Amino acid sequence: MGGATPLRTDKTVAHWSGQFTDPTNGATYGYTMVGADPATNGSTTTPTDVIPLNLVFSANNGYALNGNDVVRRTVNSPIFQTGDYSSTARSGDYQFDTGGGELSAGNSGVQYEDAIMRSQFDKVGSGYHVRLGQPTVHAAVTLTVPQSKGGAFSTSDGVALGLTDVTWFSGRISQLMGQLGVDPTHLPVFLTNNVMLYIGSSDNCCIIGYHGSTVVNGHGGGPAGGNGNQGVQTFAFAAYTAPGTFGDGQGGPDPFLRDIHALSHEIAEWGDDPFVNNRVNPWLTPTAPQYGCTDILETGDPVVGIGFTMPGNTYDEANPFADGYFHPEDEVFLPWFARQDPNTTSQLTQSGSGGRYTFMGDLNPYPGFRAPATGC
Repeated sequence: MGGATPLRTDKTVAHWSGQFTDPTNGATYGYTMVGADPATNGSTTTPTDVIPLNLVFSANNGYALNGNDVVRRTVNSPIFQTGDYSSTARSGDYQFDTGGGELSAGNSGVQYEDAIMRSQFDKVGSGYHVRLGQPTVHAAVTLTVPQSKGGAFSTSDGVALGLTDVTWFSGRISQLMGQLGVDPTHLPVFLTNNVMLYIGSSDNCCIIGYHGSTVVNGHGGGPAGGNGNQGVQTFAFAAYTAPGTFGDGQGGPDPFLRDIHALSHEIAEWGDDPFVNNRVNPWLTPTAPQYGCTDILETGDPVVGIGFTMPGNTYDEANPFADGYFHPEDEVFLPWFARQDPNTTSQLTQSGSGGRYTFMGDLNPYPGFRAPATGC
């Protein structure tokens, strides 16, 4: 959503820049990522704000789905809490279950995004870290959805699902960022409780999260006139996804699209493309045809719905489709976009390709991710 290119003196999250040359077309692409340059083995922590959104649906006589109800489980998830990524209980797609196995050897006692970044740049065991601070939780904000802009529904499995128009919703997010005055060096996360977005009509759904950046008006420690002292605010929205919304976890469709899957997707993409301006040689993948032919360096899009499990989700126990786990997403590494063949950046090996192209490596059940991206 949006996009901004900060100047060196702008106030925003810690970031660094690099470039690569794609061997398939000879073009050089620059990119900017969150944190310190991995070559320095530096460590950064981005302060984080969680802003729960309570959505009240006029079309359903005021029925509400409250983001406040899923704050605790989100804060206590692998996004913000440390865990052991050296192995995993289950992985892949339940239709092609690869079972358990080594996920990222030596990556223990770290957060999800930290594990991704340390694996991506072969920094496991080093002092390099890309951490999120323990979040400041804001008071819940109530948004009343006009009758023409969305409604609440019950899925075929009886799960309550809210849908609202993406343009209307994004306008409210833009207003909130101006009203709340979040520090541009922080990452605000707008959190809903199984409320997702549609484009045009509820038949064209579902956007379960997005991330973006924008020039801050009035809260950046300087004017927003482009003189190098304005604030550039990065942000994310994600729906905590109730188990059973997209799959029953027993072999049904999209069993990993649950709990923090959407948030893990957006946090990883924020880390690799914080200002939504990293462009690459266009790519296409049959695992995510909804993105079409795209030139955006978005690490979660190619592998959406593909994930692994992390223990500790005792919060969804009342849901009949809960399994006691959190379900983060696999993430594509930079060498996949860069068409680096073989991948010599990571020492985490996988079958037939040298270093891995995704965090899960061989635990990702799709052979196409054991080679670089293909063109369109």
